[in-house]
Amino acid sequence: MGAESYTGRINRKLNKKLRIVEVAAGREKADLVLKNATYVNVFSNQLCCGDIAVAEGLIVGMGEYRGEIELDMSGKIVLPGFIDAHIHLESAMVSPKEFAKAVLPHGTTTVITDPHEIANVMGTDGVEYMLQATEDLPVDVRFMLPSCVPSTPMDESGAVLDYRTIDSFYDHPRVQGLAEMMNYPGVIGADPQVIEKIVAAQAHHKKIDGHAPGLVGNDLNAYIAAGVYSDHECFDPADAIAKLERGQFIMIREGTAAHNLEALLPLLTPQYADRCMFCCDDKHPSDLLEKGHIDFNVREAIRQGVDPIVAVKVACHHAARYFLLNNRGAIAPGYLADFAVIDNFQDFNILQVFKKGVEMYDGTSVRDFPAPEIDPYLSQKAHDTFHLARLTAEDFAERRPRGIIGMVPGELVTTDQGYSDRIDTGWDILKIAVIERHKNTHHIGIGYLQGYGLKGGAVATSVSHDSHNIIVVGTNEEDMAAAANRVAENKGGIVVLENGQIKGEVALAIAGLMSDDTLENVNRDLEAAKDAAFALGVSRDIDPFMTLSFMSLPVIPTLRLTTRGVIDVEKQQYI
Repeated sequence: MGAESYTGRINRKLNKKLRIVEVAAGREKADLVLKNATYVNVFSNQLCCGDIAVAEGLIVGMGEYRGEIELDMSGKIVLPGFIDAHIHLESAMVSPKEFAKAVLPHGTTTVITDPHEIANVMGTDGVEYMLQATEDLPVDVRFMLPSCVPSTPMDESGAVLDYRTIDSFYDHPRVQGLAEMMNYPGVIGADPQVIEKIVAAQAHHKKIDGHAPGLVGNDLNAYIAAGVYSDHECFDPADAIAKLERGQFIMIREGTAAHNLEALLPLLTPQYADRCMFCCDDKHPSDLLEKGHIDFNVREAIRQGVDPIVAVKVACHHAARYFLLNNRGAIAPGYLADFAVIDNFQDFNILQVFKKGVEMYDGTSVRDFPAPEIDPYLSQKAHDTFHLARLTAEDFAERRPRGIIGMVPGELVTTDQGYSDRIDTGWDILKIAVIERHKNTHHIGIGYLQGYGLKGGAVATSVSHDSHNIIVVGTNEEDMAAAANRVAENKGGIVVLENGQIKGEVALAIAGLMSDDTLENVNRDLEAAKDAAFALGVSRDIDPFMTLSFMSLPVIPTLRLTTRGVIDVEKQQYI
């Protein structure tokens, strides 16, 4: 069949609208009616009661209605579906379909994702892969385009994206804007190549999200004046209020790597809450399975004294307003019929979840839905992202002094611990290497790491922010080479190895970041690999893999390791 004509499209939409009006007026039956509902009204800030009628996937009215399907909501509370304002889907280590299956039982119906992880591996093909892999999922996935690929010029990723390479994506209906502008020094320093990305996004009338922890004074003024509208890196109320007073929106983050919710709860008052929203940033499988998603943020906020209606609005309505998603985040006529049904505010158990009026979670299981079709070329490319020669112990045998990166328990920042020219497990000094894996350059950056605790063997992973080369830490060069080679053989993932024997592994064959397996199986393998790492001595104060993955991110002080060596982040120079 040919493409639908303009006239045909108008007639179809007209007929749909006419039916919506007929149902809203009570002249026709609704598709679905939630009878006797108590629901949160985000406009009047109160609990209201009545039937909620749904037709053509939209809420058409509240009051008294008849429906083809009628569900009694007595004793329950109906909320708008939750929105995650900033997340990297790749952090869940599973396909977007598996991610959707994981978050639906937690009331999430919309997420705003930044695909910069896969874009660092595959460039614009990675963005296109994620757009296709999220098409028509029962969780609406909206996109912010990666702003920093690579994160800095000192990093070595699989692609370099300037504003021209991403510009055409702004025309996609699910693209909301430009993702976290991590290169805040470039903004403050008026780097033309950085500023032009902001100008291009504004030319398309799109949002620009921020990433500027601790920025103050005139530097903060310059950052916001350039056109950065939000920040998700606030770590205390003072940091957040300084940004909020200057007009930024604050994304309160509670994820796997960073936990800011408790510190920022003072913002959730009538004075500040209207400019706040919830996000996760990164969520590992265990957190999604055991703690939840945005529902965890709401539950914890209420438990610590936040007004329940305020907490709910921060979980849905405010993000919808910020991203101009004007048909969601509320229970009102004309809004999408996206609902999370809970038992009560105190326990906040999700009982049912609806997407566009279809029950997707019934309290026990998620309704089945198909995986989106992905272009075979993109699928093949995503499963073939390792281009490097086989490694030997000699590749890691550099003997001259190298910088020691000191880990800080519970933090992503590091310290400068001087230099070493050898491994010394007695002093917890391990060798660490970052191996370029995108273009077979054979670039290998070597340094030393203190604070990891490993007593034997090696740990390697291809999840190494943001360029996702292979990062490996070990007590000897033989096991380092074997662990890194095994990661490449698996087309990506995590490996824990000792004396050449694999003790635990997680295969992540999609761009070296995500698995084709189920969330439950990935979590099982991940937890087993963690246990193996702890058994080899890794400190139980850290996550063996997530903590390691950030040792290569050259935008967090003080020292980091890239494919070319140890760098001082604040000076942006090699040491």
